[in-house]
Amino acid sequence: MKSIAWSIAPWVAALWWGSLMAVGFWVVPLLFTSMPTTYLAGKTAAVLFQAQCVVTLTCGTFLLLVESRDARSGRTLARTFILLGMMAALLLEFAASPRIQARENLAFWHAAGTLFYALQCLSAGVVLWGLLRRGSAR
Repeated sequence: MKSIAWSIAPWVAALWWGSLMAVGFWVVPLLFTSMPTTYLAGKTAAVLFQAQCVVTLTCGTFLLLVESRDARSGRTLARTFILLGMMAALLLEFAASPRIQARENLAFWHAAGTLFYALQCLSAGVVLWGLLRRGSAR
């Protein structure tokens, strides 16, 4: 079972990172250029970011389970980045997003939300890179 989980892990990390890239840097900007109002684009973007939070938590949970079965030392870095990405997703979803939608101190919370999203992207990228490097070393 471990070999199956390990062979799936890079695909899960790629899904995590790829979905973050697609939503944040392609789909949401496209929404704001093609929707009739920024209000509609913002509401739709909020739904997409909520779905992205679910993707992050699902992929992160799977990757944590795979990593926890690995007894090799030095893997705490991967776990750290997985947890960082999951925490950033939760902060975006439950701290920044409600305040952005309420237009409460919009500049600050939008910047915070962008930072949380960037942390997710960085975390997913580091985890994916590590899994790909580990796979090429075998």
